[in-house]
Amino acid sequence: MPMSAPDYTWLFTPGSTFAYESGTTGVIHVASGGELWLPTGRIVACDPFVCLGEGETEPFTVAVEPGRYRVEAAVATLTQPGEPPSDEPHLRVAAARLVIRDEPTATWELALLPGQDPAELGDEEFYGYGVDAGTGCFYDAAAEESFPASEGDEGPLWDAFEHSDWAPGPHLITAPETGHTVAAFTSGWGDGAYPTWIGRTAAGEVTCFVTDFFVAPDPSESAEPPAPATATA
Repeated sequence: MPMSAPDYTWLFTPGSTFAYESGTTGVIHVASGGELWLPTGRIVACDPFVCLGEGETEPFTVAVEPGRYRVEAAVATLTQPGEPPSDEPHLRVAAARLVIRDEPTATWELALLPGQDPAELGDEEFYGYGVDAGTGCFYDAAAEESFPASEGDEGPLWDAFEHSDWAPGPHLITAPETGHTVAAFTSGWGDGAYPTWIGRTAAGEVTCFVTDFFVAPDPSESAEPPAPATATA
């Protein structure tokens, strides 16, 4: 069967904890990224250093009403057994969320691009986006031309990370000429492939889009950082 989504509610609850078999523990805090402007409601998720401004990334098939929506990241502070408190804690973005409505999520489904069919996925496979620069993001499809492709170490995307000493984020970046925005963040353990899930209410309304970076195991289990399941582009 294709990969199934855990319930992400606990992961976006400040103070939630998890543990690996090695004894390393994680404590979650939720970092705010401000409000992302979606002028068309067509949502794109990708590695912005690789894809933003290239004009080749398609939005998900599920769109939402245009508007401004809250972006936040579930950031894990990792501590090894016996490790004293540090002024520079080990932080990893466990998941990033675009909140469409503040209502309970009853069901989860994979966010899909045109032409993707979940029925074609094998055991524990998923559709997700590839990361090759250690970052992920959300933005509206209309923002694509407002952010030229990153070249080397220049541009507003680079500046947002560089000026924050590569803090996990989310970093809300605004194009001065159009007002279009991108919400960017580091991607868990770094490069790989990661699924985005759509939450829905019991009535079928979209509650959120969540990208899982495979940092936090299921809270009922103790495990090492989970090896990513197979992604299908």
